[in-house]
Amino acid sequence: MDGKKSAVAHKLMLERQKGGTITGIREVISFDEKEILLHTEEGKLSLKGDSLHVRHLDLESGELSLEGRIDSLAYLGRKKEKKEESLLKRLFQ
Repeated sequence: MDGKKSAVAHKLMLERQKGGTITGIREVISFDEKEILLHTEEGKLSLKGDSLHVRHLDLESGELSLEGRIDSLAYLGRKKEKKEESLLKRLFQ
């Protein structure tokens, strides 16, 4: 083995705003009772809410389970693929 982790499919399953499970986690950037910030296979993910707690974290398998009230989630700073950009936009960058 070369020491690299294999990519795990990113999935997000919420259970009635009271917690859930996320796979495809690369890193936990920060967390507290109001926000959890993760680096996933799909980019940075911010979960905001109240009384948020990480129940289980396994970075080897890329899995995280959490509990608490989840009010919002957002992917941050996702870049479009170059092939999706228009020709004019690419020419004038």
